[in-house]
Amino acid sequence: MKRVIWMISGLNRRMMKLLVALALIAYIASVWGTYTNMRSIQEQGDLKIEQIVEEAVAPLKEKIHDLEQSVSQKYPPVKFLSEKDRKRILITGGAGFVGSHLTDKLMMDGHEVTVVDNFFTGRKRNVEHWIGHENFELINHDVVEPLYIEVDQIYHLASPASPPNYMYNPIKTLKTNTIGTLNMLDPEVHPQSEDYWGHVNPIGPRACYDEGKRVAETMCYAYMKQEGVEVRVARIFNTFGSRMHMNDGRVVSNFILQALQGEPLTVYGTGSQTRAFQYVSDLVNGLVLLMNSNISSPVNLGNPEEHTILEFARLIKSLVVSHSQIQFLAEAQDDPQRRRPDIRKAKMLLGWEPVVPLEEGLNKTIQYFSRELEHQANNQYIPKPKAARMKKGRPRHN
Repeated sequence: MKRVIWMISGLNRRMMKLLVALALIAYIASVWGTYTNMRSIQEQGDLKIEQIVEEAVAPLKEKIHDLEQSVSQKYPPVKFLSEKDRKRILITGGAGFVGSHLTDKLMMDGHEVTVVDNFFTGRKRNVEHWIGHENFELINHDVVEPLYIEVDQIYHLASPASPPNYMYNPIKTLKTNTIGTLNMLDPEVHPQSEDYWGHVNPIGPRACYDEGKRVAETMCYAYMKQEGVEVRVARIFNTFGSRMHMNDGRVVSNFILQALQGEPLTVYGTGSQTRAFQYVSDLVNGLVLLMNSNISSPVNLGNPEEHTILEFARLIKSLVVSHSQIQFLAEAQDDPQRRRPDIRKAKMLLGWEPVVPLEEGLNKTIQYFSRELEHQANNQYIPKPKAARMKKGRPRHN
């Protein structure tokens, strides 16, 4: 009997062990199944998270790529100059219309260029393609305040040149042309030659510009005689080209903008007044030739090819293929009737004269203005031609 009981109890123990083992196996299987399910869910979740993160990060990656491209941007080709040939050159107003083109030429010629501009009419975007280059420096500075910098040459171009800009703040214009020049130093006759001293109304709307320039020339020659400063004086005539402000009130920008927008081309008076226009690259070449010459007397830089304002309006209308009408308004105050430079001195002593044909230069400028209009339309801003701001009198052709 005891043996039977022992056998049953032994069987029970084995059964219990088996049951425990089966229970343990079942538990392990359950835990493993839960684990694998959780892992599958986690993996799916990880994939979704990765997808969300990737979608969020994609624009950032694109911006980083753009930044990398801008940091490692390719500058325009720059000539290598040895130390003895490379000059340190300061350009005041170097972010402006003419100044930025001069910056391009001097940089590509291999010189070290420092641009000083207070961005009243200049724009950083005109020189942004040089920012970061080892030969280039941009300084936000007003030349009315002293500037201490050691350079070999100074191109002093800091002055608003269009009527709306220089008449907006005539006192500031005078200070820029006089005090600014001082800091950089520490036509009744037709065509106008360098001996022509000007026909200026000293109390007229453009006197702040004209008289300021005349005083600046006087200062230059006073410093040359008293301090032995080498000076070069360029008398610049009407210039046009890319990077002009579209609404600066000058005849070229006004006519092109009006023609592109289908608005009437405004001509003051009969349109018989004459102007002679040079493309900006011709002017820049003339400035560099003059700077590197030994000519200390004034030199005219302009285009002797003369056109009436009305002819010019019709030419631009034709090149734009515009249906704009020509609108005649009352004649402007102090508007010169004829303006054409005598450039015999520049031709003889510098070997310089304009080479860009008028229509070629106008087509380049029209293309530039078209791109600017498209860019500004995308930003919901459409510029309008500006008339000169003045208390008395009317706008004038410039």
